[in-house]
Amino acid sequence: MVIVAYEDMQILDVACPSGALEIANSHGAVPPYAVELATVSGRAARSSSGIVLAGARRLASVAGRIDTMLVVGGAGTGPAATDEGLLTQVRRLARRSRRIASVCTGTFVLAAAGLLDERQVTTHWGYAELLAATFPAVTVDPAPLYIRDGNVYTSAGVTSALDLTLALIEDDHGPTLAREVARELVTYLHRPADQAQISMFLAPPPPGNRLVRDLLGHIAAHPAEDLSPPALAARAGMTTRHLTRLFTTHLGRTPARVVRAARTEAAAHLVRGSALPLSAVARRCGFASAETLRQAFLSHYGSTGDAIRRMPDMPQPLGAPATQNPGA
Repeated sequence: MVIVAYEDMQILDVACPSGALEIANSHGAVPPYAVELATVSGRAARSSSGIVLAGARRLASVAGRIDTMLVVGGAGTGPAATDEGLLTQVRRLARRSRRIASVCTGTFVLAAAGLLDERQVTTHWGYAELLAATFPAVTVDPAPLYIRDGNVYTSAGVTSALDLTLALIEDDHGPTLAREVARELVTYLHRPADQAQISMFLAPPPPGNRLVRDLLGHIAAHPAEDLSPPALAARAGMTTRHLTRLFTTHLGRTPARVVRAARTEAAAHLVRGSALPLSAVARRCGFASAETLRQAFLSHYGSTGDAIRRMPDMPQPLGAPATQNPGA
């Protein structure tokens, strides 16, 4: 893997892929991964955090076949996407690469190099509208953690680089090795590509019961799946009656009400973080229709989806205590 870097890159965009691939090698990846950092000048590159990454080679010196070219994102993406020397090398390396990838706003560099025309891509949700406006030939979906379109992979913000890399490892070496890497990284294996970028965490503190806590994590991570009481009970290996008793005891709500609240909050985050229509948000978050989602918003927040999209801050659920001013 050749990681294309530049000044003011996001250091996690380098660390997540390179660290995961190192662990894959330690668990016996065959063939092993060889990771190289490359810059236009071949000199060390300073990240936006001030940490300098040395050991880079000149992009122009990279020759031969490349398995994966990955372009990082970060605060320096703007200048990088207008650096013709960098773009020329990215185009050249793309022709030599089996697959092409980007992390976060690295998508802008690939788009500026003309590598994403007529493709579906993603990027950090906060920059999706700018990407779509700047490159109208590119189809931008701001919601997924990563998207594969042919041999081109694009991922969302920062830590989604880990989800992307686990997917690459699974493609290359199968799910067993990917699980081993995820286990060593102490991370979820692996968040589905179409999971919403903004994680939804339930407001109450985690309950003491491990089964309930695990089910809450599953609900938050998979809002579009079958989360009916029978499905949740089967997942936990208990009866539906026992499941209801546990949720009522530890959360004060039935499983159905917990699932509806989780889906509604996930949908609110997605509405605020993307330009997706309500019908698409409804599908991603497990609602039968846009109208069902509207009713859930009204019941949970007292507002419609359009109003939530215009709000300067996330709305509070009806009956929730107001957020205190930390400076008060």
